[in-house]
Amino acid sequence: MKRKLIPVNKMTDIPKEYRQNPIGLLLEYHNLDRPFDVYSEARLLVGMCMDNRKHLHMPDNFAFIIRSGGANLRASEFKVSYAIAVGGVKHIALIGHDHCGMVNLISRKEEFINGLVVRAGWRRDAAEEHFMNLALMHEIDNEVDFILSETNRLRKRYPRIKVAPLYYRVEENQLYCIQGS
Repeated sequence: MKRKLIPVNKMTDIPKEYRQNPIGLLLEYHNLDRPFDVYSEARLLVGMCMDNRKHLHMPDNFAFIIRSGGANLRASEFKVSYAIAVGGVKHIALIGHDHCGMVNLISRKEEFINGLVVRAGWRRDAAEEHFMNLALMHEIDNEVDFILSETNRLRKRYPRIKVAPLYYRVEENQLYCIQGS
């Protein structure tokens, strides 16, 4: 299936399945400068990369946010369950982005190991073992394909929850919908 990024520049660009729910509101707040409403509790769970270049424009108390390398929520599943079971959210926005450091992570092996040795005081063999044991679990091949696969995994795990695959272009500071899920 062809994967396509759908820009959201006006209300009618928001896919119908996201309109008038927290996912559509996120797109309106972030891309369309919708004036902020006041929230006393979260309406949405946002799963996004830990990358420091991304900042979402949305009101306080609107969303729970889990940041994890590559927007990979596998190791944060208890937190996802908590946001649903206790926090009451019924919608998840899973946001990948361009130029993600988790893509081709293996190419950064030496940088990673040297960084732990120099900055954290690790022994080289311990840093190398740490990388080799965990890098494959965190590496992603392609940002869009990973977000779609993680979206599908979450949809199967939480069948009553609406999960939306979104994409953030860092240079534009804009969210896109991913078609093809």
